[in-house]
Amino acid sequence: MAGPRERSPRFRRLADWLAWQETLHPNAIDLGLERLQCTLDRLGWQRPACPVITVAGTNGKGSCVALTARILAEAGHRVGTFTSPHLLRYNERIAVGGVEVSDEVLMTAFERIDAARGDDTLTFFEFNAAAALLVFADAQPDAIVLEVGMGGRLDAVNVVDADVALITSIDLDHCEWLGRDRETIGREKAGILRAGRPAIFGSREMPASIREYARQIGADLLQLGRDFDWLRTGEHWTWRGRRGEQRDLPPPALYGHTQYDNAAAVLGALEALQSRLPVARAAIERGLQTVTLPGRFQIIRWKLPQSLEWVLDVAHNPAAARTLAAQLAASDRKEHRIAVCGVLSDKDIEGIVSELRNTFDVWVVVGLQGPRALSPDALAERLRKVGVRVEAVAADVIAGCLAAQALAVPGDRIVVFGSFLTVGPALAMLLGQASA
Repeated sequence: MAGPRERSPRFRRLADWLAWQETLHPNAIDLGLERLQCTLDRLGWQRPACPVITVAGTNGKGSCVALTARILAEAGHRVGTFTSPHLLRYNERIAVGGVEVSDEVLMTAFERIDAARGDDTLTFFEFNAAAALLVFADAQPDAIVLEVGMGGRLDAVNVVDADVALITSIDLDHCEWLGRDRETIGREKAGILRAGRPAIFGSREMPASIREYARQIGADLLQLGRDFDWLRTGEHWTWRGRRGEQRDLPPPALYGHTQYDNAAAVLGALEALQSRLPVARAAIERGLQTVTLPGRFQIIRWKLPQSLEWVLDVAHNPAAARTLAAQLAASDRKEHRIAVCGVLSDKDIEGIVSELRNTFDVWVVVGLQGPRALSPDALAERLRKVGVRVEAVAADVIAGCLAAQALAVPGDRIVVFGSFLTVGPALAMLLGQASA
């Protein structure tokens, strides 16, 4: 393990930089703002002059970031986005104007961060967040959308004071770090709120801890179902906000009923910034219709070697698994369903599987990579204990997908879920490319 004064070599490959960053700090997850803030201070970094939207929540963060960036882009605004984790390439995490940052730009940012960090050993995610902030400082976008990695109050992106804070939903996940109940987790995520600034809550059930914290600091809290709302009318929907409404909008291109909640929250955030980031009705329509987000109920149809439908979904907590089950149940298809399941050891495996136990006809369990991974045999045993019949156990995701394909007949649906680390390799296989 690298000591606190050890400097990195001048790596020539991004992969070498990333591997080194994973060894630098003694703990992979170590929430707090002091190390990153000190490094940014040494770099002379200043808060962006453009509007910043910070997105937190248990589920739906990626959807809200994608919707926000797409609508703003259709309105002619150049947007910087920071998201995590990635599916295929680390570079996905930082984009400006819809274009992923290059290896060269990332490595230049890493060199600057390493030179400035002093004796502080930053975590992998802190390096990531610092690089994003440096990239945005150089690129000068019209708006920045930051996705919280975990929690909110002590997450690295919270070094930036958000002009609008958006919390998508609150449920149980990362309980070891954030708390064992919705009220405690809600208070952690409410840490992204700022005094006198708008805060959007995109669910109809809000922990009292969020409302109380907003009251204490004087944040302008708006909640779905109280201060803004949506209503489906046939093939279209209407959004009602504090200052007006948008009638007969096209449905979001992202699949599922919950995407209306996400889209409504995004429109609430954009309404709050309308004076600084004007968005016309046409831009909203185009953004809703053209938004994409890999790995969220993403459907890929294969015709060879046989006609199969693959569904990729990163669902990695019970609430997300419940949504996935509802999305599959809402499908008109009556196909044979095969699960390819890979879940990290620190997740609520039994809770996830219980939500989906009756959804699949066949289960294939796969092993994942990394220090938080669980052996496929151990995962399979835990699934069996909650009543799941496991048909196959594979060492890795690709082997599991091939096993599922061998068990399938034409017309079947194979659903890959449980983690970004499960969906990423499957997506790479289906797209015919290797993940980075």
